[in-house]
Amino acid sequence: MVTRNFTLKLPGNNRLRRVQRLCDNDVLALSECLRSNDSVTGLDLRYNDIRDEGAGHLAKLLKEKSCLRSLDLIFNNIQTDGAKVLADGLQSSSSLLSLRLSGNKIGDRGGMFLIGSLKLNSSLQELELANTDLGTQSVVALTVELKTNTRLRSVDISRPLLFSQQEEWAVHCYQMLKVNRSLVELHLGKMGITDYGMEQLTDGLKLNRSLRYLDLRCNHVTCDGAGFLAKALRENTTLKIIDLSSNRIEDEGAVYLSEAVAWPGCVLTELSVRSNGIRTKGLLSLVQAMKTNTTLTHIYIWGNQLEELVCQAFSQLMSSGRLDVERTDVSPYQVDGRTFVAEVFHSLRRHVYNVDGSCTDTCVDISTETDADAAAHPDVTSNPHSD
Repeated sequence: MVTRNFTLKLPGNNRLRRVQRLCDNDVLALSECLRSNDSVTGLDLRYNDIRDEGAGHLAKLLKEKSCLRSLDLIFNNIQTDGAKVLADGLQSSSSLLSLRLSGNKIGDRGGMFLIGSLKLNSSLQELELANTDLGTQSVVALTVELKTNTRLRSVDISRPLLFSQQEEWAVHCYQMLKVNRSLVELHLGKMGITDYGMEQLTDGLKLNRSLRYLDLRCNHVTCDGAGFLAKALRENTTLKIIDLSSNRIEDEGAVYLSEAVAWPGCVLTELSVRSNGIRTKGLLSLVQAMKTNTTLTHIYIWGNQLEELVCQAFSQLMSSGRLDVERTDVSPYQVDGRTFVAEVFHSLRRHVYNVDGSCTDTCVDISTETDADAAAHPDVTSNPHSD
């Protein structure tokens, strides 16, 4: 007999065995079963074939089931009408902490429905809307909402469809960052951010005192944008993790970041500069910064120009114990007396703010969570797709 709360996991992308993906009729049957079950506090329905009708069944469940804390619907087939009914359900829910809709093509109108519901919702802390074809209107509306919303801790709006080259949304994001005191994690990957946008964002970061994870991967940031970020790091005392993967900061930008990391007051602990066109000068400056300031413990560099001097320097960092082999994405090896590095599949955590809807429903604070804390709160899950 189940006596603890748990997350029911029914993903449609099992790598080990073929599973039948859930459709709208399956969701109807599932929601009917869950109405009388208070043990299920989380639903993981990723990578299924749930459409707008199924979203309606789940919205009705949100209105009637007060104990549901997390709902994961990433990469289904929910569109604008489905987003509208989910927004109605979200308005009525006082328990839902996490809603993940990434990969559903809800569009700009669907985004507006969901953002509008945030004004009446009193519980949501995590919202994922990456790859949902948001437009400028919904992106700007969300940044405006975040000026006054004190509940949301994690937001992902990566890869919207922004056709303007003026980066108007970045101005609103600057205004949001300087006043928001609750947002911990912000994902802005594939936003088309240029150095102008970086200047706006970093001006806000200088005044922000809550953000700890900033995801800027796959944008158009060059050395000037890295310079703006480096200046912000000298004034920001909370930002701990930055993902700059797949930009173009090159040597000059890496030197700017190295100077910021070496600064005694820098609190940055994890940095990814993968695939940034950085050569020997920039990479060696990062190595020297790590020797100067021991706060930075994770660094990811694969995809840059890894000449032998760089390979030797990172090999020495690891052999001396300064850099843990599990906290970087390269591994040194020798051939005929020469040092090279190979790629290992380590990377930045995709999320640091966790809403555990399965057991304790605890909001994890990354500044205090330890391995022991994580072990003390195991996730109880059920996956009927497997035996």
